[in-house]
Parts: sequence; C-alpha cells; structure tokens
Amino acid sequence: MAAAPDLLFGLRNNFYLGAYQAAINSGDVQNLSEEDAIERDCLIYRSYIALGSYQLVVNEVDSSAATPLQAVKLLALYLLSTDNKETVISSIREWLNDAAVGNNPILRLIAGIIFMHEQDYNEALKYTNVGGTMELTALNVQIFLKMHRSDYAEKQLRIMQQIDEDHTLTQLATAWLNLAVGGSKIQEAYLIFQDFSEKYQMTSLILNGKAVCCIHMGNFDEAESFLLEALNKDAKDPETLANLVVCSLHLGKPSSRFLSQLKLSHPEHMLIKRSSTAEESFDRAIQTI
Repeated sequence: MAAAPDLLFGLRNNFYLGAYQAAINSGDVQNLSEEDAIERDCLIYRSYIALGSYQLVVNEVDSSAATPLQAVKLLALYLLSTDNKETVISSIREWLNDAAVGNNPILRLIAGIIFMHEQDYNEALKYTNVGGTMELTALNVQIFLKMHRSDYAEKQLRIMQQIDEDHTLTQLATAWLNLAVGGSKIQEAYLIFQDFSEKYQMTSLILNGKAVCCIHMGNFDEAESFLLEALNKDAKDPETLANLVVCSLHLGKPSSRFLSQLKLSHPEHMLIKRSSTAEESFDRAIQTI
C-alpha cells in the first residue's frame, strides 16, 4: 500500500529554506488531520516570526490554543521585547516540567531555540538532545557547531542521514557541518546551496549560504554579488548585513552603513556585541594613554 501523500511537504520545505512568505501563502491546505493542522499553523506562525511579525502571532494565538501553538507564541513574545525574556523563560521551564506537555516536540524545539538565543547551549541540549524529529536533530547540529563540537554535530548528522539522506534539513545540516570543518568541504557545502538554488525559490538563506562559502574560498566579489541580491530580497536580514560587513572589509570597501543597519534592526546580534566590546576596549586603552 502506497504511503499517504505528505500534504505539508511544500509548506515545510519553504519554511526550512527561508521562503517565509511563500510558506504563509501555501498554508491553505485542506483535509488535514488535527495533528497536521496544528503543525501547519505552527509553521505559518513561525514564518510570521521569521518575518518579524511577532505581535501578529501574540495577538492571534489565544490561551485555548494547543501546546505547540502556545510554545510558538512564547517565542514571539521572547523576540518581541527584551522585557519579556524572564517571563518567557520562566513559563517555558514550567511547561517543560509539566508531565502532561513537557515532552511535546515543538515545545522542546522552541525551548532549544530560545536557550540557543541566550547562548546557554547546555540548557538547550537538555530539551533537544533526545531528538525525535528531524527539526530537533537539525537544531542539535546547530547547537554543537555553536559549541565548536563538530564531532558531536557529525554524530547528529549521521542520525539524520539514516532517517532520510535527501531531506532538506539533512542537506542543510551537511552544508553547515562542511562549512565548520572547512578545507575541501567548503566546495561541497557550496554545491548543496547551488542545488537548492536550482530546485527551489531563491531565498536570503540560500544566497547567504553560497556567499559564506565564497568568503571561505576567498571569492569576495562573488560573495558580495550574492549578498547584494539577498539584501534586495530582505533589507533587514541580520545574516545578510553581518556577512556584508565582513565581505566589505575584505574588499576594502566601507562597511559602516551595513553595520549601522544591523545595529538598528538587530542590536543583539553577535557582530554588534563584538563590535561594541571592541569599541569599549579601545576607549579604555585610549584613556590609559
């Protein structure tokens, strides 16, 4: 007997590859089971979050919604304002300790995302490390790479490859790992992003992937062209702006405008924090002269 068609494949794939508006537009899927309908709504609301529409999600998900949707709402609240951080983290810990809902995979995924934002990677792994879904395992790969543990990331990737080697998340995770390992693996990562760009809608995520590979290979002019194309798609995308700063410095071009845009739209970005720390250290050094 043939397997039932995966009605959410297109929506899911758009979300994974950063085609967030396309994911929202493809959300009108009929004849879904209750579980699939909740997954669809989670993906649509997470797409709105990725587009910065946090308040929309907060307004639309009410207290009677299912646990996964409540978890997505917590992510929107967390990103909406730094004032919400403590309340959100307290709520998510409370839910994770509730035997009735604590093992929900979307709740564990959102917990992992929030603690990864907090750079509390060990806390994130408490909830994601057991895996159970492709997204959780892919998040584990990202967390281990943030911890500079490509050996552990590779073990997680092997789990994904055993489940589905051709899955979009498996291919993405392979590219992330290849970028972290470097050397000849950079070219392999580039080919993955190139394959995505030939098969699917071009997105900032795919363009940034290609650009980062080019930066690693020293092809800064090519990287810049990909990043400027990505900037046309989303002028506030933090990774595009951060990569343009790096690329411009290598090309000997002014980078201050991209840095200012990043500072205005994403003041919590790692590059802004590093830049501020460097400026403070410089100011202290000047004062001691």
